[in-house]
Amino acid sequence: MPGGAARPAPRRAGVAIATSIAVLAVAALAGCEPAGPVPTGTPAPGAAARPVPADPAPPVAVAFAPLRGTPMDASALDHPSIAVKIDDHEEARPQIGLNRADLVFEELVEGGLTRYAAVWHADVPEEVGPVRSIRPMDPDIVVPFGGLVAYSGGQEQFVAMMEDTPVVNLVFDFDDSGLFTRADDRPSPHDVLLAADEAVGRHTELGPPPVQFAYGSTDPLAPLGAAATPTSRIDAVFSESRFPSWEWDASAGVWLRLQEGRPDTDASGDRVRATNVVTLRVAIDWSYGDVPRTVLGGAGEAWVSVAGRTAHGSWSKASQEAPIVLSADDGSPLRLAPGTTWIELVPVDGSVGFTP
Repeated sequence: MPGGAARPAPRRAGVAIATSIAVLAVAALAGCEPAGPVPTGTPAPGAAARPVPADPAPPVAVAFAPLRGTPMDASALDHPSIAVKIDDHEEARPQIGLNRADLVFEELVEGGLTRYAAVWHADVPEEVGPVRSIRPMDPDIVVPFGGLVAYSGGQEQFVAMMEDTPVVNLVFDFDDSGLFTRADDRPSPHDVLLAADEAVGRHTELGPPPVQFAYGSTDPLAPLGAAATPTSRIDAVFSESRFPSWEWDASAGVWLRLQEGRPDTDASGDRVRATNVVTLRVAIDWSYGDVPRTVLGGAGEAWVSVAGRTAHGSWSKASQEAPIVLSADDGSPLRLAPGTTWIELVPVDGSVGFTP
């Protein structure tokens, strides 16, 4: 055609006639005339077609880690916690897996030394250690979590106290499961390691731990105003041999630990750190001779340090099974920031200091 104009498309008469016959037949069957054009399934001009996923992914159930207060995939939390007695002797350092623990309790033991009761749930390492023996205060610390507790042994009376609880005991001295091993590069008795992830995997019939502390925002002490004082350093004295400290790192938003004035690291080479540091003043029961028992029943003085602030208050624990409750001086809950927490169980004849 002139000018290169396109030819009009030829009318498909046969198709049009067939369509008209089909429409009349449907109308006759319905007993009425057609009300309008027959829909063809083609979107109206300007209407965007909505794509439909061929295989939509199922929604992921989100829950909060009970010992951290952080959001996580619910399926990743469907297992028990495991508490492990961790050595803090000089020859036991650096420890394995400390920075991955949800909670770590530091307690006084004989000789003025300290030892840890570390609890893993949200992030259970393949291996933790060095594992050491049980002490008389450990049932009061561990029972509220349920789940598992692992230790290397201990005095018969202390082992009996721990075994006389609902918590599943994993004991190196009696172990035939292969969960415990000895490290070739560490001196005995500071060389016992535990396959923590495998231990938890063997007890999937046990449920996750209950929530222990109240959690708030990343700066949960801000609502307390002047009652939460700026803090750059925490100094605790357990004895002449053990005086750990914590320094606030504002850029990382964490507390960094020192051991007797020296930076404390775990086996990864990273500084030991925590989102929250909770300091409790506790009485010591000396009825077991030279083995001190931290008294965790009743109540006492407490401090919560988070986000470069510290608030004073009190702690209480109603029974062995009950969690520790933290309250501000005005009676309101002392909340933690979502993350990991160290609990310093400082004897009343020790000391605690907070530097602005």
